[in-house]
Amino acid sequence: MMGEAEPRGRDMAGYTHNRQDHLRRLRRIEGQVRGLQRMVDEDKYCIDILTQVSAANRALQSFALALLEEHMAHCVADATAKGGAEAKVREAADAIARLVRS
Repeated sequence: MMGEAEPRGRDMAGYTHNRQDHLRRLRRIEGQVRGLQRMVDEDKYCIDILTQVSAANRALQSFALALLEEHMAHCVADATAKGGAEAKVREAADAIARLVRS
């Protein structure tokens, strides 16, 4: 497709077939963060802001988990079929560790 960059040195991303859904989801999260900025600018009550921070965090975590699931289903499964599963599983485990630490 014209204007879409090819992944550099990698196979097609596991999320490619859901790219537009993911972008819509990220734009929604971006809107939540802008809403937080407005709340601070308007001196809203701290607990109300914290409630919205929690909602934005949950939305990002949900997005990350969906992306990880697609990675496991596509990239790891593909690597398994091609005989390179160990590296992909390690890569996925590292990604899970980063998510857990965040």
